[in-house]
Amino acid sequence: MKPFRKNVAIAIDGGGIRGLIVTHALSILEDKLGLPVHAIARLAAGTSTGSIIAAAIGSGMTAHELDSLYITLGPKVFPTTWRKLLFPLTRYKYPDEPLHTFLKAAFGEKRMGDYWISHPPTDVVITLYDLAENRNLFVKPWKDEYVDWPVIRAVQGSCTVPTYFPVVEGRYIDGGVGSYANPSYVAAYEARIILEWDPEETTLLSFGTGREPYYFDAHRASRFWPWDWLSRIFGVFMHSAEDQQVHLVETFFDKLDFRRFQVDLLEPIGMDDVDFIPRLVEYGEQMGAMILDDIFDDSMGNSPEKPAAKLV
Repeated sequence: MKPFRKNVAIAIDGGGIRGLIVTHALSILEDKLGLPVHAIARLAAGTSTGSIIAAAIGSGMTAHELDSLYITLGPKVFPTTWRKLLFPLTRYKYPDEPLHTFLKAAFGEKRMGDYWISHPPTDVVITLYDLAENRNLFVKPWKDEYVDWPVIRAVQGSCTVPTYFPVVEGRYIDGGVGSYANPSYVAAYEARIILEWDPEETTLLSFGTGREPYYFDAHRASRFWPWDWLSRIFGVFMHSAEDQQVHLVETFFDKLDFRRFQVDLLEPIGMDDVDFIPRLVEYGEQMGAMILDDIFDDSMGNSPEKPAAKLV
């Protein structure tokens, strides 16, 4: 058995409806532990869909509650409307009202600073990108500039993937636009430098939302049109950024108990592919099994030092 250390932090990648993989995996962990994730994690960092999960964990929601919300509200957040049917002739695929309604139901009038004065206090870090200032923002409950930010504002900004939703307040978009679609380094930095947790007493659990299969025909590349390159460059950038964050944590926080969990998807699943919800639940089962093997069965070899095939 490989138990968690004294301090536990959680980091969740972006990925739209694929966040269901993580919520389902965490629900399996909660069942095994007999208590909610919030009871053990005092730091939660998230990008895009990961920001929803991180903010919810900080608010005391269980993974089972999140699981149900994703399954029920996913089709409402990503509806088939004239905007989607006419895209890319429209500025964005989906209206922002369903997502706002979803977040309002989950977080109400909660402010970021409320996390810091709760009992016990929880550090929730949400990444987003500010077009006006041309930089990533790391919205945290203890920073004076963000104390009065509504949680909805921070999370909706972090979830606003360009072309999928209208820009929030004309300036805030998905935190994954920068290098932080995987916020594991952000969480490691927050734990060690800001909260001053001893790395030898800290466990960081990092969750991906599925790595899509990669196919490449070298003979086709010379015949690509600009739109062919756009989707491929975006995919390569996302994978490279995710791997970079893992490498940074392992390099600069080597005494940290860092555990990265990721599943390899057997088929492409877009961040808005709600038709794949049953399949995402299956991937969540797979990730949940990885987590339990990692914690309760070292004989499987699922550890940061000797990762199994599905751990990154």
